[in-house]
Order: sequence, then structure tokens, then C-alpha cells
Amino acid sequence: MKQTVNLYEFREAFRAIRPDNFSYEGLEILFEYLEQLGEDIGEEIELDVIAICCDYSEDDFQVVADEFELDVPTYDPDPLESLCEKIRERTGFAEYTSENTIVYYNVY
Repeated sequence: MKQTVNLYEFREAFRAIRPDNFSYEGLEILFEYLEQLGEDIGEEIELDVIAICCDYSEDDFQVVADEFELDVPTYDPDPLESLCEKIRERTGFAEYTSENTIVYYNVY
């Protein structure tokens, strides 16, 4: 049995189980990505908060740069986008928020 959820219900599911894993904006980015991913693969994505938290993270951009061992040049006009591009090359997904955090797919 599947249930379709909207952005509000998606956020509430995380707030109930894992309130500190993603920011308000980070959850919106993740929701939109997962909806698009489901459309792209022709299969609905299951709302499993624990599994999603295992697969995706949100951290400060410098923490993410350090984790992926990436340098972000200070002269770069858009360092967040440049960092996301480098992460996308490795993982397929990374987007930044207005709070200078990055939501990304974890690499194991």
C-alpha cells in the first residue's frame, strides 16, 4: 500500500523521527529531488525517513568540502555551485541552500 505525500507531510515525517537531519529548506530540496527521481525512473520513491537519512545528508559547505577532500578556490564567483558540481560528478546529487549548507547523496 502506498500513500502519496506533499511537501508538508514530507517535512512532518522528518520532524517526527529525525528533526535535526535537514533544514526546512533542505527538506524542500530533497523532496523535489526525490519526486523528480521517481518520475525519471518511473517508480514511486518510498517515504522511509530512516533510509533517506542514511542515503542523504545536509552539512555546512566547508564540512562537505572536507569530507569529499575538495578545494573551493576563494576566487570562484559561485563557490557553492562549483562545489555542488564536483560532488554531483561523484554522487549524482548535490544542491545548496540559502544558508550555505549542501544537501547531497552520501558516498559509502
